[in-house]
Amino acid sequence: MAEYRLVTLAPGHFHAALIQKEMFPGVDPRVHVYAPLDTDLTAHLQRIVAFNSRDERPTSWMLEVHSGEDWPERFLRERPGTIAVLSGRNRTKIDFMRLALEAGMHVLADKPWIIDPEDMPKLQAALEKAERSKLLIHDIMTERHEITSILQREIVDDPDLFGIIERGDAASPGIFMESVHYLQKNVAGVPLRRPGWFFDISQQGEALSDVGTHLVDLVLWMLFTDEPIDYRRDVQIVDARHWPTPIEPESFQAITGLSQFPLETHGWLNNGRLDYFCNNQVIFTLRGIHVRLDVLWDLEAPRGGGDTHNAVFRGSRCSAVVRQAGGKPPELFVIPNSGLLQATRERLFRLVDRWQTLYPGVRAIPVGDDFHIQIPDGYRTGHEAHFAEVTAEFLKLINDPAQRPEWETPNLLAKYFITTSGVEFARRESV
Repeated sequence: MAEYRLVTLAPGHFHAALIQKEMFPGVDPRVHVYAPLDTDLTAHLQRIVAFNSRDERPTSWMLEVHSGEDWPERFLRERPGTIAVLSGRNRTKIDFMRLALEAGMHVLADKPWIIDPEDMPKLQAALEKAERSKLLIHDIMTERHEITSILQREIVDDPDLFGIIERGDAASPGIFMESVHYLQKNVAGVPLRRPGWFFDISQQGEALSDVGTHLVDLVLWMLFTDEPIDYRRDVQIVDARHWPTPIEPESFQAITGLSQFPLETHGWLNNGRLDYFCNNQVIFTLRGIHVRLDVLWDLEAPRGGGDTHNAVFRGSRCSAVVRQAGGKPPELFVIPNSGLLQATRERLFRLVDRWQTLYPGVRAIPVGDDFHIQIPDGYRTGHEAHFAEVTAEFLKLINDPAQRPEWETPNLLAKYFITTSGVEFARRESV
């Protein structure tokens, strides 16, 4: 008999299906889905069918679908599983998470859990409810499983090589990250059709409160390894701004399949086009260290391009830098500070030697005065595969709750304080 049974609630985002891209030992192949009967549900079912019918490593999921306007009440009454999976409309996600906890289920939820600062008390209450009920509530932070992020963290955490993080200032921060996403893209090999509500920022949130969650998480995860952050004391928003990506009706139809902008987006129409406020910049301090994040969306990547991630951590001895060209995997570099080339070479090579136990084949290649961390393709599992890695990690933590670090809860609160407060700051400043 399977140890765990999945229940998917209101799957409005393709990430909900990616949880089921692979099968997992101990997880029942029969999955219950509770959702309104709408296009979000049919799109989710089509993705699961595609996984079951693919040529290589097909899955064998069986779905029992419970649809209708009363689906939350039915779910709470029937309670057919042990793990609730949530990835959909961001505005109501925290309420459905609390519903799942009330049903006595562990929760595996995609980001973001909240998009407005006034929902921080709901988040706090959900975390406290999970702790009292001995339930695991887990944020799907896929970027922690990206090999360049893993090795960048190793570098930042090595004081002999990296030194200590530069505090910087607003103009030259100690940490800079940039994420660029595209509205038109392929997922699991097919063009992604986004729902119309995705463009309602009151439902989806702005970029910082949505995909920016990953960037804030990486900052905390890399910079303060195993240290709890108190957002009330350790975090200060310095500056933030937002601006739109204009979307013409033709582009909107290509992305969504809809011939008209939905009513809920009409407040952002400007001369017949949609001003989609999906670009954010935030500058904040974390224990006095300046961090700048640019979270951006554009319509469509150039031919052969794709989403990009760039990250710079400036240390007192060297910088650890991730660069990504569109359509190519991210690459990691170590850049020595002035006068420290030879010392950096020696310490970096010692660190790379230690990596061979876990990551055999990783090499440091000199490129001028810098060093390129050459990573074998086998470690580059890709964004979609990271969902299976997060799910496997989640199942292990359910089996052994003591393995969950104590800093996860305070740092999760800090993460969502930064994302939601940054957006609120930008909106206030633009009025």
